[in-house]
Amino acid sequence: MSEQIRIERDYPATAQAIWELWTTPAGIEKWWAPDGFTVRVDQLDLRPGGELVYTMTATAPEQIEFMRSAGMPLSTESRKTFTEIDGPDRLAYTSLADFIPGVEPYEFLTTVELEPTDAGVRVVMTVDAMHDDVWTQRLTQGRENELANLAAIVSGG
Repeated sequence: MSEQIRIERDYPATAQAIWELWTTPAGIEKWWAPDGFTVRVDQLDLRPGGELVYTMTATAPEQIEFMRSAGMPLSTESRKTFTEIDGPDRLAYTSLADFIPGVEPYEFLTTVELEPTDAGVRVVMTVDAMHDDVWTQRLTQGRENELANLAAIVSGG
């Protein structure tokens, strides 16, 4: 079993509302991208074995510079394959890491659990570590940023 990162965040919303933001093209496009990027959903087949295909594009100057300095394109197509769909409680998917210069493509698992609380819902995200500490830290920061963006959408920000 590989190392896993666990991120928890509470939202003043119903599990169903969070589920829809996580499982519809309109919802995903509102919050999925880290700061300085946009996301366009190209395909969404919400079933075990189905795929989410999206294009993420760097739009802010600092992200554009980072991508260029890392030898990466400004737009990258990403694929996630759903392994578990149990709405509105649990969602799991593998992500294909095929965009890292000099690293053979590989998959890693993300599991999202939505747990009702007195004040709304707790999102518990568990993510497999990536191939090294630097990329695992980038992944963790990216996912924490995404969850902060989700909070802004939920609160109307």
